[in-house]
Amino acid sequence: MKYFRLLYVQVLIGICLGILVGAFLPGSAPGAKLISDTFINAIKMVIAPVIFFTIVLGIAGAGDLKKVGRIGGKGLLYFEIVTTLALIIGLVVANVVKPGEGISTASLPQGNISKYATAAPMNWGEFFSHIVPSNIIDAFAKGDIIQILFFGLLFSIGLKQLGAAGHGLIQSFEKINAVLFNILKIIMRVSPLGAFGGMAYTIGHFGFESLWLLGKLMLTFYATALLFIFVVLNAILRYYGCSLWRLLGYIKGEILIVLGSSSSESVLPNLMQKLERAGCDKSVVGLIIPTGYSFNLDGTTIYLSMATIFMAQVFGVPMTLGQQLTIIGILIVTSKGAAGVTGSGFLVLTSTLTALKVIPLEGLALLIGVDRFMSEARAITNMIGNTVATVVIAKSERAIDMITYKRVVEGRA
Repeated sequence: MKYFRLLYVQVLIGICLGILVGAFLPGSAPGAKLISDTFINAIKMVIAPVIFFTIVLGIAGAGDLKKVGRIGGKGLLYFEIVTTLALIIGLVVANVVKPGEGISTASLPQGNISKYATAAPMNWGEFFSHIVPSNIIDAFAKGDIIQILFFGLLFSIGLKQLGAAGHGLIQSFEKINAVLFNILKIIMRVSPLGAFGGMAYTIGHFGFESLWLLGKLMLTFYATALLFIFVVLNAILRYYGCSLWRLLGYIKGEILIVLGSSSSESVLPNLMQKLERAGCDKSVVGLIIPTGYSFNLDGTTIYLSMATIFMAQVFGVPMTLGQQLTIIGILIVTSKGAAGVTGSGFLVLTSTLTALKVIPLEGLALLIGVDRFMSEARAITNMIGNTVATVVIAKSERAIDMITYKRVVEGRA
């Protein structure tokens, strides 16, 4: 009976019950979606202030602004290298397995793509201009992670320049942050219900029919995500003397919550708290996790490269090596446009297809039926990638207490 008291066991039960309810009572999908959305809204309620206070406390307590710049530079370089590897792996696997060959477009479910078909190519001037908020209250209200991150960086520098006069404000922020994490603990107690609602809605609304038709694409994408996690991320962690399996065991509860809710944002504050508890320096966690949720979306980049090749195969569009290298180049840029916005994958994919001008934009309709099923793997891969990035950057900066890490994460003295 003691196992049923563990949160991750309760979440797993919620997921299983959600699958059963969705399969046998599909009419309950609207109610299940309401439950899932309410849980995700409760998490989003604390994400913006947690990110702000965490990054301010981390940088203000870092002791040296040069160290902050070094951590940020290392993080961005790491993100670019790893996401590029994810893109290449997605392209290679899609070319080897060929999940789109032999599929008739007439047999596939045709979704509504009007809002994607009319989407304009991404305006990068506007994207970079958007990083600077015109109204910080509005940024907090919308939960715009990039804008909050930018304002938090400036606020941290301004606070640090106060010197000793700013210590009182830092202490107040620490108390506020502690209160926010207490609120988060209360919300996480109902995460099994949120996972139940998310899974019941997915199965009840979309059904299993789309899975049979696009099963090859689904299996290929999930296998590629696993390949990336257990080969690429595992190799990176082993190089730094850490175990991927132990780290996954440490965040297993968060993995299950993301699986049920289909949103990596649902565990962002909890993940930050866990990494700090594992010995990672607050300044590293406060910088790498929020930035990674905007620029280190490994699962999303795999999906984008694989979806592009999949549609080319379905429509019989031959892709030369030069064109595929062009895809990599375009996706290296456009994938950053996902920027932590839930459901932005289609918009980014639209920008890529618009730039290529060789694959019918209407092909997006082929993916709508299974996108929800694929979003779980995207979100889990994104979350694990950012967790690994934080540990790696902290280790490279010697900003991690390895005694605490081995005790908490790996269960060793």
